[in-house]
Amino acid sequence: MIKIDYKKDMRNLYSGKVGEVVTVEVPEMNYLMIDGHGDPNTSKEFADALQTLYPLAYTIKFDCKKNLDNDFAVMPLEGLWWADDMNDFLYAKKDNWSWTVMIAQPDFVTKDIVSRSIEAVTKKKSPPLIDKVRFESYAEGRSAQVMYVGAYSDEGPTIAKMHEYIKSSGGKLDGKSKYHHEIYLSDQRRTDPSKLKTIIRQPY
Repeated sequence: MIKIDYKKDMRNLYSGKVGEVVTVEVPEMNYLMIDGHGDPNTSKEFADALQTLYPLAYTIKFDCKKNLDNDFAVMPLEGLWWADDMNDFLYAKKDNWSWTVMIAQPDFVTKDIVSRSIEAVTKKKSPPLIDKVRFESYAEGRSAQVMYVGAYSDEGPTIAKMHEYIKSSGGKLDGKSKYHHEIYLSDQRRTDPSKLKTIIRQPY
C-alpha cells in the first residue's frame, strides 16, 4: 500500500519561498469544516473545533486505509478569517472575527465515509462540536499566496505586502466573500513562535 502525501503532490499550494508572493490557481477541494466566531487565542469554541476536527480526520484516514486500501497523510489545519467590519480584521480586533477551520480531504473520501467516521468518533470520543461539522467543497481559483515564518501576531507586514501585490496585479480585495486563508504547516504546541510556518493566501 502506498501512502499518499497530497502536500507533496500539490507542492505549489503548500510550500514556497519565504516572503515571495506568487499567484496560484487553487482547485475546488473537499474539506471538513467548522464555523465559529471570536478570538482564536481565548475562544473555547475555537479550541473545541480543533479537538473535533483532528480526531475525525484521523478516523477518516483509518477508515479509508481499512476499507479502500488507500492510505494518506492527514492534511494540515487551515483557517478562513473575516469580520463584518473588515477594519476589525485588519486591526486585530479579534473578538469580532469570524472563522472557519478546516482540513482538506482526498477526492475518494465520500459523504458516506464521513458519516460513518462521525458516528465512530462520536461513540469513542464524543468531540465537543461534532454536530457542527460540515463536509463541503470549497473553491478559490486565482489567489495570491506567500510563505510566512514567524509568530502569528507578526503577520501584518507580510499580509500588507500580499495586498499590495494583488492591487499591482489589477486585482480587488474583498475580504467578505473571498476570505483571508491561512494554512498552518507547523504544530504550534511544539514549535517556537519564531519558527512557525504558515501559508497565507488571498483569492482575488
